[in-house]
This record gives sequence, C-alpha cells and structure tokens, in this order.
Amino acid sequence: MQVVSLHEDVIVLRSMMWQTTATLVHADGAPAGAGETFVVDSPVFQDELDAVPAVVAQAGWEVSGLLSTHGDWDHLLARLALPDAALGVAETTGARLRAEPGDAQRRLREFDDEHYVQRPRPLSLGQVQALPVPGRLDIGDREIELVPADGHTQDGMAIWLPWSRVLLAGDYVSPVEIPLVGEEGSRAGYLATLGRLRSYVEQADWVVPGHGTPMDGPRALAVMREDVAYLQALPRDDAPLPIARRTATQRRLHAENVARLRGEAA
Repeated sequence: MQVVSLHEDVIVLRSMMWQTTATLVHADGAPAGAGETFVVDSPVFQDELDAVPAVVAQAGWEVSGLLSTHGDWDHLLARLALPDAALGVAETTGARLRAEPGDAQRRLREFDDEHYVQRPRPLSLGQVQALPVPGRLDIGDREIELVPADGHTQDGMAIWLPWSRVLLAGDYVSPVEIPLVGEEGSRAGYLATLGRLRSYVEQADWVVPGHGTPMDGPRALAVMREDVAYLQALPRDDAPLPIARRTATQRRLHAENVARLRGEAA
C-alpha cells in the first residue's frame, strides 16, 4: 500500500488491489485537541486495512467516523479495521444498502474465496447514517461539501474539501479505469455527474479518484474530457478508449458497457 500526504489535513492510502484509495481527512477544533478525522472509503487487503489506524495515530489524529462515497463493497471495508466507528453514506447509498442486505458481505466473501484471503472477522456495517446530499457536514472547525454522484451506480456522493482544495471523486475521473456504467447506473447520470464535478475539478489542487493515483487539477480535467468523449460515443464499439486505458481489462470492461447499453436500448 502506498501512502501520500496531499495537504497537512489530507492523507491518501492506495491499495495494491485495483489501486483503490482511502483518504484520511482531518480538521482541528476548539478547544485544542478537539479535532476530528474521517476515513473515506477503504483499501482492500486486510494488512492494508490494519495499517489505517496506525497511519492515523502517526499523524496524531483520532478517528471520528467513516464515510463511503458509494455502496460498492470495495469502498465499505473500513469497519474491518475500525469496528467501533460509525459509517456515513449518502441517502441514496443508505437506500441501496437497505434494499440489498448482505450484498456487500457476499461479494467480499466471493472475492476472498477467489484470492485465498483470510480476515479476522466478517464485515459488519453497523449503524449506517444516511446523509442528505447535496449537503454539508461539519468536521472539527471546518465543513465539507457532499455532491451527488450517480451514474456509475444508482447511488453515491463526491466530497469537496474547500480548505485543502481536494476533491474525493469516488469512482469517477480515474486515470486507470474507463467509466463503468453499472447495472443500476446510467450513461446520462454519469455524464451529469461529470458535469456537476467539473467546477470542483477546475478549482482543485488535487483530485483523488476511487481507483488510481491522486492527480492535480489540470491532469484530472484532461481525464474528465477523455471520459466525456468516451461516454458520448457509447454504445459504439469504436468509442475512444483513452490511450493510457487501453489494457486488455479495460477493453473487456468496454465490451460490457457496450452490451449493457445496447441491451437497455433494445
């Protein structure tokens, strides 16, 4: 796992699996020492998860709670390392989790079985707090902005940290993964989310994708333009895959996008 500090209040951990990112967000409070720290999303492997509390402690912080940008299982694993922390999600994600009880746990078990992964305990999401999105959330003496982000899935939010000028984009604007329109997502919703996020990317010092290395604003804008061109060309077979995302895996995912969107149009 790789760990990088983007700002004195923002530390990003990047998993070896799918380059999944988790972000530690901190803000001081009054009186001194009354600050708060949120863990946003999660790495995948157990040793990576176990390292999260250690990184928080090394920074001199204490975890106040967890946030997940959306309900895909690989973004919901932080409670395996921090089982007493409450989990906050967008209202749309809360509705998804209620409609799909046990789905994240089942998918995690399937992943672990395939890759021979052992974990110390089953995943329990505990008491999930549904947050109004769009909306704002206090952290210490700061405030973060919650931005609707659907299209990849039916649910989700991006998170804007105005004091550090960092955007946590969820599974959007990835330098390693093409836009994935999931079974419950939509191309129109995905394009709408990219349009919604553009103003944040334009003013961001850093954009943290759900998968991939954090990028500065200009690089993230370039990725966003590539994603818009790709989505607008779907469901054509020759929709332009970005040069850096033309691996065999991304071509397979492209074929899945084409088949899904053509099936919806039939």
